[in-house]
Amino acid sequence: MYPWLWLWAPQFRFPFSGSVAQDYEPNTEWFFGAISPSAGDGKVERRAFEVASYGRQIGLLTEALLAQNQQGTVTPEQGAIALERLTDIRNQIEKIKAEEAQTLAKSLTEQLERLRLQHPEEFQRLAKVFA
Repeated sequence: MYPWLWLWAPQFRFPFSGSVAQDYEPNTEWFFGAISPSAGDGKVERRAFEVASYGRQIGLLTEALLAQNQQGTVTPEQGAIALERLTDIRNQIEKIKAEEAQTLAKSLTEQLERLRLQHPEEFQRLAKVFA
């Protein structure tokens, strides 16, 4: 009818009446960031957790061990499958560790080169320490 009447139409905004979007993916960075350096690398642990959770790894270990001892309800076939999956998980985690080591080495090389160019005397001191 009259398109200009919408200017006088009241609009009420009640709490939670608009678009309510919620991020339901939990933030677990605090967990992996809290791993002490002597216990492991938080980045590697997070990537390994994406391969297989700790519970899944322990479950596979349990199945493989019970199948080896022929105790419980785990058949030798189930144990062989669990052992194969554990081997695959281990290979993936070793690959992750190698990638992280390469990334760290590259980063250190770049930082040392910058130190050599910007502060040669400090670079020489470090070279003596690690020679």
